[in-house]
Amino acid sequence: MSALRSRVEQLLSLADVRLDGDRPWDLHVDDERFHARVLSQGSLGLGESYMDGWWRVPSLDGMLYRMIAADLDQKVHGIGLAIDALRARFTNLQSRRRSFQVGERHYDLGNDLYRAMLGKRLVYSCAYWRDRDGALIDNLDDAQEAKLDLVCRKLGLQPGMKVLDIGCGWGEALKFAAERYGITGVGVTVSREQAAFARELCQGLPIDIRLQDYRELDERFDRSFSLGMFEHVGVKNYRTYFEVAQRCLGDDGLFLLHTIGTNRSVRHTDPWIGKYIFPNSMLPSAAQIAQASEGLFVLEDWHNFGADYDRTLQAWRANVERAWPQLDDRYDERFRRMWRFYLSASMATFRSRHSQLWQLVLSPKGVPGGYVAPR
Repeated sequence: MSALRSRVEQLLSLADVRLDGDRPWDLHVDDERFHARVLSQGSLGLGESYMDGWWRVPSLDGMLYRMIAADLDQKVHGIGLAIDALRARFTNLQSRRRSFQVGERHYDLGNDLYRAMLGKRLVYSCAYWRDRDGALIDNLDDAQEAKLDLVCRKLGLQPGMKVLDIGCGWGEALKFAAERYGITGVGVTVSREQAAFARELCQGLPIDIRLQDYRELDERFDRSFSLGMFEHVGVKNYRTYFEVAQRCLGDDGLFLLHTIGTNRSVRHTDPWIGKYIFPNSMLPSAAQIAQASEGLFVLEDWHNFGADYDRTLQAWRANVERAWPQLDDRYDERFRRMWRFYLSASMATFRSRHSQLWQLVLSPKGVPGGYVAPR
């Protein structure tokens, strides 16, 4: 047995994962170069070697969950993490000039892929698996509708209100709010594919979809929300983001922020995620959000339903795995392995409670008499 393999076995044992074991989460190595690659490159080497077919495991999310729960990502970093940390320290990775990169490289991959994965509604953020009475929901489409309705109820939407969606995706949230609550809306996105789809989806409704960086916004709305976009803002821009959100609201307005969050403050993302999935992204901590919004907003409500994201991701994976045979040939086997690793690693971070899903309700001046939060 090589010293490198022995070292990998030792690390995996901390997570109750075995090399070539017989349990669903045990890792089977098909290329012995795997050991050196993962020890030298950490998560980047783990993800890339999976994409290259160097190893396999029956339950990918089960294995990654055990590794993340055991904090193995903190024990093996690799040179890539150090380089990313330096880049994040000296460069604004989410500047206006760079802000459209994530749209081009991720959200513009193909609406066919996202339609197959996301279900009836193209809502690319955590679903809410409970109805208004608190009963559990058993399917993705109803859970996404429950999430959109929860957002509208938390904002107290009323007919005729003018609503802003910062990072509007494919337009589903604004469409829902216009049809169910009678609002007019403006949505901004940095994805050309999303903007084109959203304009068609919302045709005939009083909704304006713009291909625009959020920093260019300077007009007044009654309510605003942002669902799954804050992960692309970056710590150097958090204060600017909240300043924009504030200047777009009147004193009696409300802003809902729906974002993934982490338990500790960081200034850059995982190297594999940054290279292959979400360039220039990073997840905020509670401390970073509180500091960036201090003096600009009153925090009315902070709701964590991160455990629901594991279930949402499982539904997305089941959808896309069924759809691969019907999807375009450009989604080749390496792409499918990349996508499988992305979804499974995301499940693992939420299952281990290392990542959270937060919905914050914020008001510029405080709600007179207090805010009562729907659930």
